[in-house]
Amino acid sequence: MDGKVTTDGRHLLNGGKLPVMAPDVLSDIVASAADLALLVSPARRVVSVMVDPHNGLQSKVADWEGAPLQSLFSPESWRKLDARLTELNEGRRSRISLELNHSDHAVWEFPVRYTLHRVGSDDSVLMVGRDLRPIAEVQQQLVSAQLALERDYESQRELDTRYRVLMEVSRDPIVIVSMSSGRIADLNAAAASLLGGGRGDLVGAAVAQEFEGRRRGEFLESMANMAVAERVAPIELTARRSQRRLSVVPTMFRAAGERLLLCQLDVVDSATAQTDELAENLSRLYHEGADGIVFTDGDGTIRAANEAFLNLTDSANMAAVRGKSMADYLARGAVDLRVLLDNVKRTGQLRLYATRLTTDYSGQISVELSATWLNDRPNPVLVLVVRDASRVETLRRPPVSTQEDGMRNVMELVGSSTLKDIVAETTDVIEKMCIETALELTRNNRVAAAEMLSLSRQSLYVKLRKYGLLNKAGD
Repeated sequence: MDGKVTTDGRHLLNGGKLPVMAPDVLSDIVASAADLALLVSPARRVVSVMVDPHNGLQSKVADWEGAPLQSLFSPESWRKLDARLTELNEGRRSRISLELNHSDHAVWEFPVRYTLHRVGSDDSVLMVGRDLRPIAEVQQQLVSAQLALERDYESQRELDTRYRVLMEVSRDPIVIVSMSSGRIADLNAAAASLLGGGRGDLVGAAVAQEFEGRRRGEFLESMANMAVAERVAPIELTARRSQRRLSVVPTMFRAAGERLLLCQLDVVDSATAQTDELAENLSRLYHEGADGIVFTDGDGTIRAANEAFLNLTDSANMAAVRGKSMADYLARGAVDLRVLLDNVKRTGQLRLYATRLTTDYSGQISVELSATWLNDRPNPVLVLVVRDASRVETLRRPPVSTQEDGMRNVMELVGSSTLKDIVAETTDVIEKMCIETALELTRNNRVAAAEMLSLSRQSLYVKLRKYGLLNKAGD
């Protein structure tokens, strides 16, 4: 400090006092050191306002100079400030600090922490203030965060209470298993009773060890596969503690990023076991049987079909079949389907209906259909058993003459062609049969055959060529 002197050798600071400064210099110093400073006269009026230009208060204090000090504060803050100014003027305190709220009584209000200083000999007061708006905003954010946390906590408590009540009052035994650890995360009293232990003993126990003959990895893998399968069938297990035979139906879900299994338990009795065995056998017949099985609605729209039917129709997968009409796969289309539906709805069953099945690649295969109408439900179902009859038809079919083959071809047109086309085809078949019969009776004498049919020789040759009988007649 000894080195800080003026050019004429006088100390800059003399006895701890600041040197005399110009008013504008002092104003700049106060404004830069504080966010807001007010010079107040003994009459409690604002003489001068000094503002830090970087805190954004200029617009709010533009008209404060000359205003009564009371008009700048809220009523509570003014009462507090008036009492402190009295103490300061009476000399009871040399410096006072307090927090006040500025307000225009209509639009805005902001807090400022002031330090009050007596200046001059006329009891003027310098109020040096710090803007508390950033602190108030942080405090408001903290309060809002605290309120949000409390709301979340209450909501979590409510959800936890609901979950616990549902678990305890539910009659269905439920076990929740963590997939990552393979241990029981939670279970209700009904499940603990079936497993033969207390809830406190079972929570945290390895679930695979609670069933006989089960290893952890194998057990979790099988349960996970069942949980994501399209068909969820229960798996039968024996509880190690209670020795009870239980069926388990798993459902996988994810909570807070962790995979969990919700396992529903049930006791397996003899009747249930027989029912489950029958259901399992029927399921295996449907999936592994040699005959095609198709389920349709009352209009013939396919709802499900097994692998054997997909093989018969050369369909790629179930998605390519589901939703299509059964008529799309029958050779006579809507005619076959209408015959099937009318008869099976009237009698309940239809056996060995012979027709041809159309494949996805325009091929045809002889089949026999057996149909059953299940109408004891809100949405009746037509069940079709489709059997490949192409080999049986070949073995059973006796040698037939050309005439019989032609008639069979004509008969197969019924349902797929118009009557006019069928009559035209029938005319050709009969004409061919008559020519073949005439040639056979005349021992291939074409002149005699033409006379027998009342045809010219030239017309007979034309028809022989038309029906491919020219070489045969010449043999």
